Amino acid sequence: MDHDVLSFAEIQRIAERLDRSVVLVGMMGVGKTTVGRKLSAMLGLPFVDADEEIERAAHMSIPEIFAQFGEPYFRDGERRVIARLVGDGSSRKVLATGGGAFVDPDTRQLILDRALAIWIDSDIDTLMDRVGRKDNRPLLRTGNPREILTRLHQERTPHYRMAPIRVVSAHQPHGVTVQTILKAIDAWL
Repeated sequence: MDHDVLSFAEIQRIAERLDRSVVLVGMMGVGKTTVGRKLSAMLGLPFVDADEEIERAAHMSIPEIFAQFGEPYFRDGERRVIARLVGDGSSRKVLATGGGAFVDPDTRQLILDRALAIWIDSDIDTLMDRVGRKDNRPLLRTGNPREILTRLHQERTPHYRMAPIRVVSAHQPHGVTVQTILKAIDAWL
């Protein structure tokens, strides 16, 4: 992997050629929000975190939504929020989605039709390091987090694979992942 950093001018040229929103998909803990914030700043595009928008719309946290209404209700709300955020595809932004969003067939199709989906992938050890620091993951509260993450990764990978771009985020600074994504977008364009 080449670790040359793209120049400001190179990044601007990528941003000018980008005609749609960039939607980051992948497992919880891969760094979609952190990477998304950095990526949006570099591209000069607004950043939106779908989970934050869902919480704002529902006036409750995601763990509260899961506890009170269950996952199907949450996924339905998530689909509506992402549809609103992606819109008709004409307004460009960087959007970080929740780990399960791209698994939903309607949400996935909407993203594939109107945006550029980028799958940020990580191995289970990296994910465990990252999600182990927080207790805000409803799907990890029901058992052994490593087993749950491993199962979810196996179940979701076929869906994530449908994203046109895949980038691996390992034990490295998020800035390295951002540079890798920018180069992948440049190649895709």
